[in-house]
Amino acid sequence: MATVVMKFGGTSVANVERIQNVARHVKREVDAGNKVAVIVSAMSGVTNQLVSWVQEASPLHDMREYDAVVATGEQVTAGLLAIALQALGVDARSWTGWQVPIETNEAHGYARISGIPATAFKAAIEGGQVAVVTGFQGIEPNSNRVATLGRGGSDTSAVAIAVALEADVCDIYTDVDGVYTTDPRIVPKARRLAKVSYEEMLEMASLGSKVLQTRSVELAMVYKMKTRVLSSFVAPEAMKAFSIENSEDIGTIVCDEDEIVEQQVVSGIAYAKDEAKVTLLKVDDKPGVAARIFGPLSDASINVDMIVQNVTPDGKHTDMTFTVRSTELPRALDVLKRAKADIGHFDIKSSADVVKISVIGVGMRSHAGVAAQMFKTLAEKGINIHAISTSEIKISVLIDAAYAELAVRTLHTAYGLDSD
Repeated sequence: MATVVMKFGGTSVANVERIQNVARHVKREVDAGNKVAVIVSAMSGVTNQLVSWVQEASPLHDMREYDAVVATGEQVTAGLLAIALQALGVDARSWTGWQVPIETNEAHGYARISGIPATAFKAAIEGGQVAVVTGFQGIEPNSNRVATLGRGGSDTSAVAIAVALEADVCDIYTDVDGVYTTDPRIVPKARRLAKVSYEEMLEMASLGSKVLQTRSVELAMVYKMKTRVLSSFVAPEAMKAFSIENSEDIGTIVCDEDEIVEQQVVSGIAYAKDEAKVTLLKVDDKPGVAARIFGPLSDASINVDMIVQNVTPDGKHTDMTFTVRSTELPRALDVLKRAKADIGHFDIKSSADVVKISVIGVGMRSHAGVAAQMFKTLAEKGINIHAISTSEIKISVLIDAAYAELAVRTLHTAYGLDSD
């Protein structure tokens, strides 16, 4: 008997028919004698609709009320799946994040899990009941208010619950049958990776891959939680229930680097279209100016990614360019406007018509020339680079959005990732 956590995303539960298909996947594990917790997202498109209503009501809104609205989508899915499981003769009940409880900090809209004191929840699973949990959400105990974990937060909910339950595996079911070298919709020759390291998956997740959310990979890496990416669209009867013996037969396993026998220099190409570029022009070039720019953004929980600073010809001013998520652009501009007196004089330009392209691979640690090949390949296609950032296992560039697919396809071929 194993403890299995299964997570199903929005496309997997897009309608009642798909929810019934998910119920059959869950029943497969129950029939094998496994103890099961299921984490679900809202039905496909529901969260987007809820967010659009909030934006329509007020572009600059109270994030606590934002959470109250957008958290409702998962509750519908959890209830429907519990009903579908009961119809198959499976003992199941739905749990909201606050019932488990999944406790969070006070950063509404982007909350982090602080603990899961889930005594009754664990007892229900140990007793053989399937727990169907609303992903993406928890409760901020000081104010006793619902808090959401950010888009894609159901993945984080799943890994956190798997850790709390000391589960044998956390299976993430999605609309693809594993992690690919890049988006197969853009590059038909993209290959499925049987295994990918936590570090590579973390970079892929943070750089645009939609398979797993960044914080879920962080949690899995810290706690060494065995995590698999599987397809919910494979017929349940065609898949085996989890056991240690068949755990590597399907999907992609996210694991330690030393578990991967053959490691390529570059494992994948990621892209992120939800980027926006902000440039502050003619800022005084003096100590502390960067802190006065990025401090208020940090206080507003706005994540900044690429940063490029150029000193102007007069030597007295600097131009500061950085990127934020496109959804955060209005708030970032508002924060900078309110901080202008403290920052000093500047002009500002912004654009959401950009995309970030990244090459990723732990093999880059021991191989030179990866960056040079990237820059040369893009130059040969006439693609201009606006900004560059690097880490030990990735290189990212910011380019015009119009060249996104061309860049991904060209780099995928240049690094030898195309399938035969």
